[in-house]
Amino acid sequence: MTGASPTQRTLTPADVAYLICASFGPQARVRDAGPLAGGGYATVWWALLDDDRRVVLKLAPPAGTPLLRYEHGLCAAEERYFRLVAERAPQVPVPPVLWRGADPAYGEWLVTAMLPGRSLSDLAEAGAAVDDGPVRYDLGVALAAVHRITGERFGYDGDRSAGPTWRAAFTAMLDALLADAADWDVRLPVTPDRLHALVGRHGDVLDEVHRPALLHFDCWDGNVLAAPDPDGRLRLRGLVDGERFLYGDPLLDLVSPLLFRRVEDQPEHPLLRGYRATAAEPLVLNTSARRRLGLYRLHLYLLMTVEMPSRGMTVRSHPGRHARLAALLDEELAALTSD
Repeated sequence: MTGASPTQRTLTPADVAYLICASFGPQARVRDAGPLAGGGYATVWWALLDDDRRVVLKLAPPAGTPLLRYEHGLCAAEERYFRLVAERAPQVPVPPVLWRGADPAYGEWLVTAMLPGRSLSDLAEAGAAVDDGPVRYDLGVALAAVHRITGERFGYDGDRSAGPTWRAAFTAMLDALLADAADWDVRLPVTPDRLHALVGRHGDVLDEVHRPALLHFDCWDGNVLAAPDPDGRLRLRGLVDGERFLYGDPLLDLVSPLLFRRVEDQPEHPLLRGYRATAAEPLVLNTSARRRLGLYRLHLYLLMTVEMPSRGMTVRSHPGRHARLAALLDEELAALTSD
């Protein structure tokens, strides 16, 4: 059955119990369980086991579901990301991987330990009057630690968009989105020729990136878990949903945490202060960095536009989202064209 998004399924407690037994053996019992909202790709439930463990079950879309090109194999990708960060940057709170399995009836799934805390987006929706500065500072520290990990190439791993240089990988990522837009009949405010011209015009700043740093890419508030410390300050408790990771310019990871804003215009933001305090390399928001950030925002807004039909969203059903993204895309295109 299909959930709110065509990529999601409707599960029952019996389904969850079956998948938990398939993961941990017939002796595993689910005492309680329920869905976790917030995402639009996988189906996610929490479960309390009879041994008092709290886990998160993440079920990939059914086999054959139409996906964007970079979304193939995300269940396995998330396992790789969490294991890599746990090994190479153990100070970063990512969920411990407990199991990844596959079943003819259910497809692929991942089980992780459930981390404490609530997402920043949940806290905001609940109207919680708390200072989120400390947790955003912690996020900057965590991203700086993740960025010390170096990949073997730029772009995604596996057979997805990648390249020997950051310019080549970034161009391949954009080309994949353009191909997805054509497949899904998504109208974009930029032609492929204009987009290639912009990348070519600013390719020199992309060529300044020489090391493929590990990037989370999807650090919006829904993927940042926080809880108060003993003094009541909100601190980072978890960085989740790592399946969209790639290797590239660390600046790319500073876009989604300040979604719909310009990080370069907020140099004293707690995220940047935490990042600067611990980054292996200085964070310099000069002209080159600003151009790259503009390209990365353009990429993200294109992705968010192209993915709409694959999530069951249309201009009519989500006019606010479509209009906002169109305006943001126009703004970034104008800035990159005049720069």
